[in-house]
Amino acid sequence: MPPILNAQGLSKSFGATPLFRDIAFTVSDGDRIGLIGPNGAGKSTLLKILAGEEDGDSGDVAVRRRARIGYVRQESTFGSGKTIREILEAALVAGNVAEGEREGKLRETSGRIGLPDVTVEAATLSGGWRKRLAIAEAIVAAPDVLLLDEPTNHLDLAGIAWLEELLNEGSFASVIITHDRYFLENVATEIVELNRVYADGVLRVQGSYSKFIEARQAYLESQSRLEESLRNRVRTEVEWLRRGPKARATKAKARIDTANQLIDQLKEVSARGQSTTATIGFAGTDRQTKRLVELNDVTIELGGRKIVEHLSFLIANGTRVGLVGPNGSGKTTILRLLTGELAPSVGEASQAGSLRMVYFSQMRELPEKVTLRRALAPDSDSVVYQGRVVHVASYAQKFLFTGDQLNQPVERLSGGERARVLIARLMLEPADLLLLDEPTNDLDIATLEVLEESLLEYKGALVLVTHDRYMLDRVSTTVLGLDGKGSSAVFADYPQWEQWFLSQQSERETAPETEKTASPVETAAVLTKKKLSYLEAREFATIEERVEAAEARLDAARDLVSDPEVAVDATKLTEALAEMELAQADSDALYARWAELTAKAG
Repeated sequence: MPPILNAQGLSKSFGATPLFRDIAFTVSDGDRIGLIGPNGAGKSTLLKILAGEEDGDSGDVAVRRRARIGYVRQESTFGSGKTIREILEAALVAGNVAEGEREGKLRETSGRIGLPDVTVEAATLSGGWRKRLAIAEAIVAAPDVLLLDEPTNHLDLAGIAWLEELLNEGSFASVIITHDRYFLENVATEIVELNRVYADGVLRVQGSYSKFIEARQAYLESQSRLEESLRNRVRTEVEWLRRGPKARATKAKARIDTANQLIDQLKEVSARGQSTTATIGFAGTDRQTKRLVELNDVTIELGGRKIVEHLSFLIANGTRVGLVGPNGSGKTTILRLLTGELAPSVGEASQAGSLRMVYFSQMRELPEKVTLRRALAPDSDSVVYQGRVVHVASYAQKFLFTGDQLNQPVERLSGGERARVLIARLMLEPADLLLLDEPTNDLDIATLEVLEESLLEYKGALVLVTHDRYMLDRVSTTVLGLDGKGSSAVFADYPQWEQWFLSQQSERETAPETEKTASPVETAAVLTKKKLSYLEAREFATIEERVEAAEARLDAARDLVSDPEVAVDATKLTEALAEMELAQADSDALYARWAELTAKAG
């Protein structure tokens, strides 16, 4: 069989900016292709061209005869007044499905998306359910290939697991743009990266995402060796040219031409190798207070619904909390509680004095009409970053913005660019506690990796809400899980939470209505064996006193280092600094152990 889609010689530019040039892209039966690349590489544009919604500047796309193409856009919107049934019926008609088969396909597909009530108005659905409906609209007519642009955006953990199963079991081929690395690992059978660092503009590797990482590293290393070899050859030829060869001789003329070709080739290889990524680094404070925010037996009730009840939780300095739960479970509500914007219905939420908090909202509020320059530096042409005055153009360059973009209005920026602007603004504010609500949406994989490293290096406390499972697993030191029913539980890491949550989903689907499902705390206790042993219980009973003693020792060590008599004596100062370092290490270790025992005790 010929490929379902066969694109050859595709080029596309926006104005003077080329997205990709003369690339090839084929999709055959059974392919599950993960399409990745840096922001601005043209991934969404390529998908639109493959879907027939946009034309390339040059090149051809051949579609196999009678092949059906399903296409799910990045944003899933539906007209008001349209029900789920009406949307799916219209898709069946557009897909030329025989009238006698339509009802069966409609019922089968609506069941697969998990929303059997097809009379619901589509526009009233949440973002996650609208995404599911958009996917159902694309698959109801049994496409040969399904094109998906960022399908995991707006899906919660259960929705992502559902989509993974749908794609892995589907009879159709698929091309998926996503930055979710776990999703790529679980679904894709080959990875294509669209990136100008490659000679052909793309790198295509058979296998999982981890296989692709290995192949990409090997490619980049070979390019580095090629560049070094060319550099050495060019150096030899340039030295020969400087000696003034006689260009009239045939051999000399040929060598001069070869030298110029080598110089051009070196320029091309060097230019491809100059990839850029955003520079991200959050500034902590020198705050010594360990207990930043404490929630004591907190219950939050909104609109007659209990978001969470009887929640007790401590956020200590240096703690990195992953806040997880299904859509609508109250993750953003918890963040609003931590900021002080929302008061608990019952219980107490207390903050350390003069706590410096920075909040990244998933709403991504930015002044739309102002220029990028004014969004970063409202009152001048410079910003204060990590104690230094930096020109706004230099600061913007750290986040991959060009000088030309400084005078463009914010409303023209892409989703990924808007995320980078918000992160850039947050980095200007030193913080004891970072609250990040879905910071990863629209960021490319390279930027995600830089963001991860910056969060790992950040010295303050962090509460992170994200559907990027890889980032949660790598960054968080503890996980606070919500079940959407008012209960919560603490987990040692993200895989424990995932195991518990998926088992809860399975139990709810299979348990009889009269049977009581175990609470999150009960299930967590069974799955993660959090009950303290006798020795751990004795340790836990005295750890707060030992923490206070360690802090007193640390304060005394700091006072000794600050003593003027010690400061002028090299021997005494060295001893005092060593004692302060030991005291700091003991204090940090005790706080870490306290957090670990607290998590085990539930």
